[in-house]
Amino acid sequence: MTELSTVEDKVRAAIGVRLFTVLAWIPERRAMRRIYSSHPAEYPVGGEKSVEISAGWLERCIVQQEPYLGADRAAVREVFADHELIESLGCGAVINVPVVHEGKTLGALNILGAEGGYDEESVAAAVKLAPLAAPALVAAR
Repeated sequence: MTELSTVEDKVRAAIGVRLFTVLAWIPERRAMRRIYSSHPAEYPVGGEKSVEISAGWLERCIVQQEPYLGADRAAVREVFADHELIESLGCGAVINVPVVHEGKTLGALNILGAEGGYDEESVAAAVKLAPLAAPALVAAR
């Protein structure tokens, strides 16, 4: 999806990124499906998993439609079962940003970088870029 590679380029220019994925929210199955990945060998497009929305980043992004900042390795370990793979890619911080269109959450941008590399200014920049992913997420439905 060319549009999503452009979103990745814009995120990279604005705040930097080592791992970038876009997940589509499939509410009828309570699942997230990867529709874009900067690292397709480790995180292939089409990968899907059922999720239980709880008080973590999914609740925040999908239900509350708010971004999540995990600024260090401890935060990444707390929310991602695959934190060892994430760390092996040089990532120790994450920003998850909901992509919302017409009031509905379509999915999320997952932006990962070096530990300590993101702050509230980074989150604000990512939030401004998230709507650029909406057309691809609409098309993925």
